[in-house]
Parts: sequence; structure tokens; C-alpha cells
Amino acid sequence: MKTQRSEIAGLLKHQPVGSQVTVMGWVRSLRNDQFVIINDGTCMPNLQAVVDFSKFGADLLKRTTTGAAVSVTGQLVASQGKGQAVEVIAEKYEVLGDCDHDSYPLQLKNRPSLDYLREHAHLRFRTNTFGAVFRVRHALGYAVHDFFHKNGFYYFHAPIITASDAEGAGEMFAVTTLSLDNPPRTKEGKVDYKEDFFGREAKLTVSGQLEAELAAMALGKVYTFGPTFRAENSNTTRHLAEFWMIEPEVAFNDLNDNMDLAEALLKYVIQYALDHCAEDLEFLQNRLNDEEKQKPQNERSPMPLVEKLKFCVDNEFVRLTYTEAISILMNSKPNKEKKFQYPVQGFGTDLQSEHERYLVEKHFKKPVILTDYPKEIKAFYMRQNDDGKTVRAMDILFPGIGEMVGGSQREERLDKLEQRMKEMHIPIEEMYWYLDTRRFGTAPHAGFGLGFERLVLFVTGMTNIRDVIPFPRTPKNCEF
Repeated sequence: MKTQRSEIAGLLKHQPVGSQVTVMGWVRSLRNDQFVIINDGTCMPNLQAVVDFSKFGADLLKRTTTGAAVSVTGQLVASQGKGQAVEVIAEKYEVLGDCDHDSYPLQLKNRPSLDYLREHAHLRFRTNTFGAVFRVRHALGYAVHDFFHKNGFYYFHAPIITASDAEGAGEMFAVTTLSLDNPPRTKEGKVDYKEDFFGREAKLTVSGQLEAELAAMALGKVYTFGPTFRAENSNTTRHLAEFWMIEPEVAFNDLNDNMDLAEALLKYVIQYALDHCAEDLEFLQNRLNDEEKQKPQNERSPMPLVEKLKFCVDNEFVRLTYTEAISILMNSKPNKEKKFQYPVQGFGTDLQSEHERYLVEKHFKKPVILTDYPKEIKAFYMRQNDDGKTVRAMDILFPGIGEMVGGSQREERLDKLEQRMKEMHIPIEEMYWYLDTRRFGTAPHAGFGLGFERLVLFVTGMTNIRDVIPFPRTPKNCEF
């Protein structure tokens, strides 16, 4: 009969002193040849087991190394030492899986760097930092689904393999079963995709938005939450080739409704993390504080991590147009003194992260929603304003990270949409299915995209997006 295992998180929360418990986990350290510090991944704190190895044999003591998997059965008692409220007095002790001390990459005496841990991403979950990050990631993912469910949305699974480029940027990964050494070719010498698995050229999706729009125009309120892919050769701390996107689409919503929805979602999920991940966030806050001590004063975060999260929840987001933002930036001290890497020269400037962070962190000192961008720098599906220059777009900017959300009211007028697609060289014939929603019962609708890793990055205070996804996919990197 299988032994009933108690999780450490539950034992530390309820502390059933005097009860018989069985704990299974991985050894974090061994002190004085009798105190085995165990963590099972359910929470940040460890549980101490007091083991009299004279009863269990010298062999078990020798096998109790950092990283080994162990099982301890005994009585839970109030701890006599400092640092823990309860501990287990071992009556039965077993090493379930040995861990060679000399070759194990995660030794406590050498605190590994984040760069080093990325090279050992298959093991980094066992560290305090990544245990905290991925517990917070789970909580945020749950909160996203919880928010939409409570608000009457339907969870919609957009295709991962697609023939359409939702962004029109062309930075897509190809999907094929054809031989790369000798693919079939047409008379013109081009690759003959009619011989491929799908009978046409196929790609990995960059967004589920277009398909979600189709569903929203029948179901009313839908959202996608799935993997997306960009073949963009960006080796930065803010870009991934594979990442997860949250994309709601709502029929009959306009831009104002869209902003309200995005602000409510962000506040809900951040508050959920504050309520359910307090220990992990406190650890990550202390870790960030230690990291920032190495930075110049002007490069440090303006407020501690938890305070920053509460600040975003407690304050209304500032809303202003792109044109108003350009005016503020052009008249700003950094722009006048030419301290921006990319000078702001007027209407039409494509805002960079430094501009977005100035608006949020220096000027308003609050999250900011920018609206009504020039149509030339935005996608074809955004609703055109009457001025002929701007579209009903919105971006939500957060402190320390810049753009968190990008969205718009969608162009529901068939003639306007077709005209814009022609201007941007989007193949109208191939997009017949998208245009059909404008031909048959068109209606105003709106939606946005929230990069999930950007959200996790913000909430955890980590500084590299590769550290908030289990196995990062980046240029020249596809390990594990």
C-alpha cells in the first residue's frame, strides 16, 4: 500500500504537532550529520528532519547529499532550534534517489549565476529563485483563467499551425514534411508546397487573434492563452522565439471597453499573486534588492517589488493619446538634452522602450495607456479614425518593462479593411475567411494581446525574460 505523503506547504501552514507524517523531497543541505533540510517544491520554506543516523547506518548518512531524493516518516514536533516552527523526528528514513556530490551542478557553496543556470535549465527549478518564479507563474496563469471565467468568457484554442501572418511582419517559422535536402519543385524552380503535408505553405502562429475574432463574432466573448512563435533574430533580455500569449476578443466592444478590460485583468492577476504568493514574492524582492546593490543609484528600481505591484493595483492607469505623449516627450529634458538613444522628432516616431519608461517612471509615475497611434506604424486590422492618420490602437505601459499590452478596436468596415490590406500588401484572396466576418453580420469589436512572459517578468522582478519560461527558445538556442 502506498504511503500517504504530506506536502511541506500544508505541514507548515497547519502545523499538526504530534501527528505521524511522511515527507518526501530533495535534500537542500545536511547539518551536523543529523539535521536534513528538505524541500518538496510546494513552498519556499524547507522542513528540517532530525535523523539519528546511528540507527539507520553510515551508508545512509553517506548517501544523504545535496540533491538526493529522500523519504522521512516520523512525528511532527515543535522545533527546539531557531529558524523553523516544526520539524520531523525521523523513525523511518530512506534515500529514494542518490545524487553524486562531485558531479551535481547545483552546489550550495558555489551560488550559481543566472547565466550558469540557463545552461542547466533542466535542474534550475530546484533552486529557491526558480522555485519561486515558477510557482508565481502558475498562480498568474490560474488567475488569468479565473478572471475570464468569472467574466463570462469562453476559452478558445486557436491553431498553432497556420497559413496566415496575423502581424504581417513575415517573421514566421516554417512547418514542413518536405525533404530539406531535395524538396520537390515546380517548373519555375520554386518549392512545390502542393506536395507538402498540408498541400500549401504552413507556419507556426505568431498570434491567435484573427481566429479569435471569428469566434468572438459568434460567441461574444472569447480568449486564447497559448504558445506563439516569432522568427525574430533578437538576442535581448526582452525577446523570445517561443512565448505564451493571452488574447481576448469581445464583440460589440469599443476602444474604451478594451482599455477597461485590460486594466481590470492586469489588476486582478497581480492582486492574485500578492494574495497567494507572499512568501515567494518576498524572497524575489530580497533577491532583487541584493542584485540592485551592484547597480548605480539611478539604475535601481524606484520602489521595492511588492510595493510596485501594489502601486499598479491601487492606482488608476493614466490614459492619453499618442499625440499627447509625443508632445510630452519632445518637451522632456532627456529629449532636449539629447539623452534619448532614439530622439523623439514628432508625430510618426515609433516609440522605443526608453520613451515608454520615461512616461511611466518619470513623468506620470503610474501605468500609462497610450491610444490612437499613427496608422503607418500599426497593423492592418486596427480601426481607422476619421482623421485619416491614426487608428484606434492602445498600448499599456508598465514601470521597468515598457509595453505590457498591445491591442485595438478592430476595423469592422469591409471597405476600409480591404483598402488598408491593399496598402499593406496583405493578400485579400487568401484572407477571405477573415473578411467574411465583415461581409456577414459585421459589428464593432475589440481585443488585445498580453505577453504572458512579460507579465511574469514584471511580477517576479526578474530582469531577463529567459528566466521566467521553463526552457527559453532564442536564436541559436534550442536545448532540452
